[in-house]
Amino acid sequence: MSTQSEIKLTMNRHFKASPESVFQTWLNSDLFKNWLFTLAETNKVAVNEPIEGGTWEIVDHRDGVDYRAIGKYLEVSPPTRLVFTFKMPQFSEAEDVISVEFESENEGCKMTFIQMITVPHEDDWNHEDIEKAVKEHYDGSEHGWNLMFKGLQQIVEK
Repeated sequence: MSTQSEIKLTMNRHFKASPESVFQTWLNSDLFKNWLFTLAETNKVAVNEPIEGGTWEIVDHRDGVDYRAIGKYLEVSPPTRLVFTFKMPQFSEAEDVISVEFESENEGCKMTFIQMITVPHEDDWNHEDIEKAVKEHYDGSEHGWNLMFKGLQQIVEK
């Protein structure tokens, strides 16, 4: 039996902003600390090296706990495409791959977000345990990104 599952989460968003503006909001640490895995008032670290092979890190402090998100850029093609890894080492060594594409459309930009979610399996899991974990990871990721994309929208549509 496999030691992990991989599932695909695809989300589309439309913004009343240019692809260039939305793209930069993903890369500018002064901007992404306001929405990407954190908020300005809870952010402790927001560092970014937005070049292929460069890394990014965010540390958010909530309820007395630091939550760290890290990754590496695999592709940076302004203003149309980003591909990067994502993991939260305090929870798992599993690493997801995220791609984000930006295209012009009437009155703004269409953003297509795809996350390949890695779900590690426990040794004693049966088929039902795996299905439950896959659903929880998918639902939790989708919920979290929905909240973050609302913050992104507020920034780019000011």
